[in-house]
Amino acid sequence: MAEAGIRANVASLTVRPVRCEERARWRELMNAHHYLGFRPIVGQSLWYVATCEEQWVALLGWGAAALKCAPRDAWIGWRPALKFRRLYLLANNVRFLILPEWHLPNLASRVLALNLRRLSQDWERYYGHPLLLVETFADAARFRGTCYRAAGWQVLGTTRGFGKHGPGYVAHGQPKWVLVHPLLPQARESLTAAFLPPCHCLGKETLPMIDLNRLPLEGEGGLIEMLRTLVDPRKPRGVRHPLVTVVAISVCAALSGARSFQAIAEWAKDLSRDTLRRLGSQRWHPPSEPTIRRFLGEADAETVDKVVAAWLERESKRSKRDKDRIISIDGKTLKASAGKGERQVHLLSAFLHHQQVVIAQVQVDTKSNEIPAVEPLLKPLDIQGAVVTADAMHTQKDTATFIVTEKKADYFFTVKDNQETINNDIKLLQMEAFPPSV
Repeated sequence: MAEAGIRANVASLTVRPVRCEERARWRELMNAHHYLGFRPIVGQSLWYVATCEEQWVALLGWGAAALKCAPRDAWIGWRPALKFRRLYLLANNVRFLILPEWHLPNLASRVLALNLRRLSQDWERYYGHPLLLVETFADAARFRGTCYRAAGWQVLGTTRGFGKHGPGYVAHGQPKWVLVHPLLPQARESLTAAFLPPCHCLGKETLPMIDLNRLPLEGEGGLIEMLRTLVDPRKPRGVRHPLVTVVAISVCAALSGARSFQAIAEWAKDLSRDTLRRLGSQRWHPPSEPTIRRFLGEADAETVDKVVAAWLERESKRSKRDKDRIISIDGKTLKASAGKGERQVHLLSAFLHHQQVVIAQVQVDTKSNEIPAVEPLLKPLDIQGAVVTADAMHTQKDTATFIVTEKKADYFFTVKDNQETINNDIKLLQMEAFPPSV
């Protein structure tokens, strides 16, 4: 193909995963044109092809990150124990090939950039988790890593010239450039943090969760200190994990997205010994799923809920200005919560709209509705200067008066067409003229 035609087609460049029926062709081209040929990729892997109007332009292969890489590990700053738990969040570009007829200026860096835009999302779709950092090694005797540098990769130095051979490493005398590229601005901080960042920060399209690394867990007003006020319902003999540790782990896991006893236990398995100590534990291992289930079943749920809610509410005030605080009121019926001949439990909750964290909840009387429950729900909370939102059920004069006069807050209520009196009052205000046109 003439060079002018090639340049014209580059405008339609795309990068996508290789389809199953294309894998044989990918292997053949890699084996024929790459100086290292084709070798099976270790661990989790993805194969990509760059195309221009259905013509293959370049091939890329991604695999598991190197177990040991001194320049990378020093740059990240993680401890060996933490590295082994977080290494799955890294991937290695083990193969990159521009096909012979497509050698054009800037093409390689453009292909790399397009691939990185979708790599983490593809990795999560195939393997259930995103990526935070990618790495690659370039033979220092053959390459300078120019296309990687142009695509924003950072050179960390060179390896010592050792390669994996069986259970150990042997010297091969061919040092390689070590290059890395963070897929998130705070990749290093996330990889070395005591807790992994919230799910939405790792690319998952879920509700935002609190970043536990920024929460006060220790010291005055911290979660651990507030949990020490709780009474342990268990007999002292045989207790391995203190109340503080079990509840703190459960709270932190729930804030991180765990929604079952098993999920809490799985989340706790990734905690380092230092983190377990921060959460009040003196043991090497976290509590098991049966221990968590049994303890939470015996604990005074209402008391635990009030302590945790008070901590969350205090933290919300510390991290957000009062005028920015929006508190939503909503009721939910708990499934499978009714005994024989009883009605299901209905809870009225107050939660922070932006953080989506519940800071208070009360059980609604089975012989009543949500309206009388608003006052006992909000009474213990310090919501001065905040805005309280609720649906049309709570558009009541007494509720509005309580929020404004006693709690020193503002409200934002919904008005429906079937609320005739207040609708007529709104019409008399001629709200169609507000706000005035500019």
